[in-house]
Parts: sequence; C-alpha cells; structure tokens
Amino acid sequence: MKTITIEGQLRTETGKSATRQLRSQGLVPGVIYGGAQEVNFTAKALDLKPFIYTPDFQLIEVKVGGKSYTCILKDLQLDKVSDILAHVDLLELVEGKKVNATIPLKFTGTAAGVKAGGKLEIRLKSVKVKTLPKFLKENIEVDITNLELNENIRVQDIATENYEILNSPRIPIASVTLTRQLKQEEAAAPAAAAPAAAAPAAAAKK
Repeated sequence: MKTITIEGQLRTETGKSATRQLRSQGLVPGVIYGGAQEVNFTAKALDLKPFIYTPDFQLIEVKVGGKSYTCILKDLQLDKVSDILAHVDLLELVEGKKVNATIPLKFTGTAAGVKAGGKLEIRLKSVKVKTLPKFLKENIEVDITNLELNENIRVQDIATENYEILNSPRIPIASVTLTRQLKQEEAAAPAAAAPAAAAPAAAAKK
C-alpha cells in the first residue's frame, strides 16, 4: 500500500491566534490519536496535499519529535470561506489493535446486464470497515460479472476476509438499470405483437 512520508514539528501553542499564525506560514495543525499518547504537531500544507486530496486509501508516516508514526486519516477540517485545509486528525496504527477505516470499492468485470444493453450505476464507492492494521489494503474488489438487468449488488454480497463491514448490509452498492432505448423497445414490443394476435380472430369471422 502506498505510504506518504512527511516531516512534522511538535506543537505546544494552541488557541485561535496561534493557529492563525501557523496557517499564515503555510502550516497545518494536526493531532495523532490512538497510540500511547496524543501527539500535537504541525506539517506543511503542501506535504499533506497528496495525502488529503485523493480518492485513494493511503497510509501516512509522520516523523515528529524524533519518532515515527504510521497513521490513517481520521478526520479533517476545511476553512469555511477559503476551503483550505485547516486541521487534520490522524489515527495511529498499533499492531494488534483494530481500527475503523473507509476503504474504496473497486468493481471488476463487465456486468451481464450491461452487455444486454443496460446501464451500470455505482451507488456506493466505499465502505466502512473494522480490521487489524495488517489487513488494511488500497481497495476491496467487487466482481460484477453476474449482475443482470434490474438487479443490485448489496453490501452483504461483498466477499471479504478479516474485515467487519460496518455499513448496513442491505444498502445497494451497484445496479444495472434499463437505458432509455431499452425502455422504448420494451414499450414498443406489446404494441407490435397486438395486430398479430388480432389476425386469427378476424379470419374466424369470415
């Protein structure tokens, strides 16, 4: 799994004025939770950018205070006006201690319903899981090959090992729906069949 490594500095001063000063210097305040103790730090906004602004699930290694912490993203705050990263919360990965994480779904194969002319609709792009750090991975693969027209794949259908999925099991994650063309063809089919069905009756009257 991809890991972003950054250098941080321990943060001792807190409060709005101290935070504003940090941000004016291009720094982002952050906290590392989950380990033996909480670690308050700052890091360059540019260094955090490839970790924060991506749909990929990644790890981040923060080197601060002479120690190294391997973490996942727990939460973040964006400035309400500028939409700039204002604060980041990280969760330290501790061997043998389960964590909650949001893992992207990767859909593989071509749905049978798509081959029949339907349209694939992705309804859920990631799931929340609980697992040990050693089992974390970039994505969870979902095979959609056997997905037919007007059918759904649900959370409960995801094949996983070593993961406890926290989403409701009945939530659809992908479906194949009728396209406009297929709907028109289905509507036209009964109308086309009607004259043919009426022909024998007309012949009988003669």
